[in-house]
Amino acid sequence: MPGSRRAGGISKRCECRGTDGKRLGTNCPQLSKRSHGKHRVSQELPPDAEGNRRRFQRTGYEKVTDAQKDLDRVRAILDLPGDDEDGLRRVGDLLDELSTTRGLIPDPTEVSRKLGVGIPLDGKMLIGDWLDQVMASKATRTTTNHGYDSHIRVHLKPAIGHLRLDRLGVGHVEDMFNAIDDRNDVIAAENAARREQVARCKRGKPGAPKADERARLAAERAKLAEMPPFRRITGPATKQAIRRTLRMALNKAIKKQLITFNAAAHVELAAAARPKGLLWTEERVTHWRETGVKPGPVMVWTPAQLGAFLDEAESDRLYAFFHLISHHGLRRGEGVGQGWVDFSPTRKEIRVAAEIVVDGWTPIETVPKTDGSVGIVKLDAGTVRVLLQHKEQQQREREEWNARAAEVRAAGKKAPDWVDTGKMFTTEDGSWLHPDVVSKAFRRISDAAGLPPINLRDLRHGAAALVKAGGGDIHDASKKLRHSTIVLTSDTYMELFEEYEDELAEKSAAAVPRARRPRDEDPSAAQPGTDNGQGSA
Repeated sequence: MPGSRRAGGISKRCECRGTDGKRLGTNCPQLSKRSHGKHRVSQELPPDAEGNRRRFQRTGYEKVTDAQKDLDRVRAILDLPGDDEDGLRRVGDLLDELSTTRGLIPDPTEVSRKLGVGIPLDGKMLIGDWLDQVMASKATRTTTNHGYDSHIRVHLKPAIGHLRLDRLGVGHVEDMFNAIDDRNDVIAAENAARREQVARCKRGKPGAPKADERARLAAERAKLAEMPPFRRITGPATKQAIRRTLRMALNKAIKKQLITFNAAAHVELAAAARPKGLLWTEERVTHWRETGVKPGPVMVWTPAQLGAFLDEAESDRLYAFFHLISHHGLRRGEGVGQGWVDFSPTRKEIRVAAEIVVDGWTPIETVPKTDGSVGIVKLDAGTVRVLLQHKEQQQREREEWNARAAEVRAAGKKAPDWVDTGKMFTTEDGSWLHPDVVSKAFRRISDAAGLPPINLRDLRHGAAALVKAGGGDIHDASKKLRHSTIVLTSDTYMELFEEYEDELAEKSAAAVPRARRPRDEDPSAAQPGTDNGQGSA
């Protein structure tokens, strides 16, 4: 602050009082003694927000060296903002409060760090405010930021947002997750009660008096309307994600030297079990058709089932999309975002360099989710032929669209030409294909084929199974799916690969023709009236 060193200094002050109770000040007869009185620091501060003058004052120093040390520290703090008016006001506010409260004057280096990141200089930054500041400068993908925002809005701010950043402990974070568990118990109980009530709202036995039945249903539905709606519990995977969000924010605070301890890193949570891929074997299909219950969250078609799906899909304009991702494991967004410029039929490869994801409902283009996801995918000759045929189909669609548009314009109406986005898979007018469109098409085709249910993403899991069916191992699958680590591949697909080994072993043995029933065949499998392999008595 210009002139700040001249508008302050150290003086000596007498604390003695006269008979009237007032300080004697300069009239004290003992003031001339070197040991009498105490030193005082006085320093002019920048004006407050209303332009009012103010000063930092502190008295009671026994030694002039102690007073000089504090004065030097105050002046060093005042020099930090330079000509920045907002910074000058902020350091003035800090020192003005310390003058009133007689708080410890902080080290200028500590104030400088806080001044640079725009947080309160008095150390009273709240966790909620810090989370807002972190997200304001977060340079990750929009969809990723939405995940962070959800964790902050729903869980972190309500539970710990009111706490000071520098006082957050492991106990606070543990309490937050314990509260989530308690809330999960309540939600589970309320969901169960609602399911029971929904069952009561169904019509009773045929033949019941209609008037009585209407009255009963009305009463039961009134009870249902008063109950809480179905809600999702916060599962282990989501709790791990919440902790990652908090840990990320606290790590940034450590990097800025605002705190030295990351409480989120020391909280133990139950590991989120990664869903295992299971094959739709004949036994599992039969059980599903009888009960309607899927054996697991991640189900994978056998090659024969995948072939039935592709046969059904062959007449669909998006056939090439399903062929590509089912054989080569592209994610939905990567498939929709794949460009022709990244396809080389001569080298039989594509380069995965972009994906289209949804932000709410709006599709946005971004780079793949991880660095490892960006890379070259080698294609088989059949997939190359399918893509080239699709390119010819797309060109025909383009010509037909432009011809119709020209006819419409000739009639005096507006009609845009085909949009050249450069994407492999587009709508009929050439614009981006919405990711949800391919998901709906997938469900429609698989239902028409009468296949057991899987999600579109499970085609990616099926591509890993095809690696095994083709003689590859877990390392080959990891490379095929562009996983950053083989641990991820092993956690998800090892059980699936072991199932495939059993199935392939049986098929391999059965492929050997025999003129008579082999000795290793189960005797119980013998047909009535046939030789059991031991000969006649």
